[in-house]
Amino acid sequence: ADELYSALNDASSTEVALDLMFGGDSNGSAGFADPALNGTSKIIRSKTSAYADTASNLAVFDSWLAEFANDVAPNLGGTASDGVAGMFDGYQLNAAGQELDQLFFKSLIGAFALDQIINNYITPSQLDSGTRRDENTAGTLEDGDPYTTMEHKWDEGFGYLYGQVADVESNFGLPAEGEATGNLLMKYFKKVEENYEPGIAETVYNAFIAGRHAITIADYDARDAAATTIKTELSKVIGYYAKHYLNDYITKAGSGNISGAHHSLSEGYGFIFSLQFTNDGGDSPYVDRGTLMYALTGEGAPPGMGAYFADFHNLNSIYITDPQQGMIALIDNAFGW
Repeated sequence: ADELYSALNDASSTEVALDLMFGGDSNGSAGFADPALNGTSKIIRSKTSAYADTASNLAVFDSWLAEFANDVAPNLGGTASDGVAGMFDGYQLNAAGQELDQLFFKSLIGAFALDQIINNYITPSQLDSGTRRDENTAGTLEDGDPYTTMEHKWDEGFGYLYGQVADVESNFGLPAEGEATGNLLMKYFKKVEENYEPGIAETVYNAFIAGRHAITIADYDARDAAATTIKTELSKVIGYYAKHYLNDYITKAGSGNISGAHHSLSEGYGFIFSLQFTNDGGDSPYVDRGTLMYALTGEGAPPGMGAYFADFHNLNSIYITDPQQGMIALIDNAFGW
């Protein structure tokens, strides 16, 4: 994913090249400079928004790649303005004033990393699929491996959060000081620990360990209780940083830092999009897709309604700050903050 992020900042990137990194080819993952990333079954697109509204959401991601390659990249020699793509104080903006790498990757945090953990790998539909529960109870190991299939699936969910951490047994799985966090969920999970909810890292890490132990001793009620903790706690990361960047946009726009405001709102947009992949512990999102897309793009709205975030150049901040119906209030109410 990190190479794709770099490509979404490269004026020479083509739609074909971006699509290849996102969607692979007939041989699996493809298009990466690191040969170890090519030819595997781990294709980002196939694991993005895989459990709800797949076609609709993938169309959004595909459109962002196409727009960057065909509309933004060719115009990076000019200055961005209302209705014109280009550069603006170091930021690469589309005609609507949006920074597409931020829309894409902040949305991918929810649609890819979070979704795979909390709506797939730690759920009964994955863990108990087929004969997995009976096999786990009997202690039947995967061929040649020291774990059951259920244990393996739980571990895969663990890897979507901690997979880039060198020493996951220290510091409740957080990266060491100065260690890279990548561009996805761990980056902002660590920020939440540092800035908004100290202790969340311990809570989530201990829940992963407890759930894994529960699987090993075939205590499925304890497993599912641990999973519920992981679902609700990791979902908070999206809520916290959707709010963070909306507030940052208001601050920067108010102080005249217009380029910084566009950057922050682009990040906020992606986290808002990611809210549909959260899980309240009862397998419903904290905010449903219809509500979000009405505001972001006008999808499903009557003519002339919605699409409040479709044009950053002409955004009315009331849609963010209104204490009853603004986006910040919507997030606060959804999470009970």
